[in-house]
Amino acid sequence: MEKKIIIINGSGGAGKDTFVEYCSEYRKVLNVSAVDKVKEAAKILVGWDGTKDDKSRKLLVDLKRLSIEYNDAPTKYIVAKAEEFQTSEDELMFIHIREAEEIEKTKRLLGASTLLVTNPNVPIITTNDSDAKVNEYNYDYTILNDGSLDDLKNKAESFVNSIAPRTGTGSKVYKNTNLS
Repeated sequence: MEKKIIIINGSGGAGKDTFVEYCSEYRKVLNVSAVDKVKEAAKILVGWDGTKDDKSRKLLVDLKRLSIEYNDAPTKYIVAKAEEFQTSEDELMFIHIREAEEIEKTKRLLGASTLLVTNPNVPIITTNDSDAKVNEYNYDYTILNDGSLDDLKNKAESFVNSIAPRTGTGSKVYKNTNLS
């Protein structure tokens, strides 16, 4: 099976991590975020405790923006993780990225696909630009999470089978697909 890299996005609470967890039931998955190192820095620099409130989200967005401007550290981290992925047993790599320009840059660098997870029951976070502009990108795939875990699990299985079929299954990949 050819390894696949998927950039995943969606509003906070839309179900991205649950979706990736369900995908890992069908393929070996590496799950990383462009803010992994930013979170580590926030803990060290300001004592951030992992809380996901508006103030903390803005802190992480601002720190990420500064690290991009200074030396593009988030992209360097993601590229290093992608290199590790290529020699690992993992079959799918999910990369969480919020900003459209960072999504596009990473998509080009790694030959990745893009995926938006939406949930109409979860309001869009508007207290920072990265969260507020989640829908301002033309994603390759969209998963509608209506809140049903069974439905989300079925969509994860369908997604995995379409994007990364097992050899000889005859599954097809459908680009620009809404798996609602």
